[in-house]
Amino acid sequence: MPGHTENEITIPAPLDLVWDITNDVENWPELFSEYASAEIVERDGDRVVFRLTMHPDENGQVWSWVSERTADRASRTVRAHRVETGPFQYMDIHWSYQDTPGGVRMRWVQDFSMKPGAPLDDEAMTNRINENSKVQLELIRERVVKRHKDGEGRA
Repeated sequence: MPGHTENEITIPAPLDLVWDITNDVENWPELFSEYASAEIVERDGDRVVFRLTMHPDENGQVWSWVSERTADRASRTVRAHRVETGPFQYMDIHWSYQDTPGGVRMRWVQDFSMKPGAPLDDEAMTNRINENSKVQLELIRERVVKRHKDGEGRA
């Protein structure tokens, strides 16, 4: 059975600020703790192709891949997928943003399948993604809220 995860967080900041910060791929290494670098390969309007490189894992392995994402500000959604799939047969990600009384609810839905012989199977990768998403979402909330309090947000 393919992997599927759904994770979300509410960020008490204006939608425009949350959208701008979380869709600024070049600065993801400052937003996410797991990325060592983000390199833009190609940009065409709201579509961006980019290479992410992670910090070395517990075994010293550095993972890197190319993804493509298309942001649709009008619908407050982003669709992304891995172009270089690495250990995945496929990896599709859907981001959505919703204004709520408590702030912006940002939600990630990931659908994927691991290749045979990958270091983790679908179930183990589902668990890893769910654990890591909680850490990354909390970090994003902290960093966006700090920037909002520092006056970078729009009212």
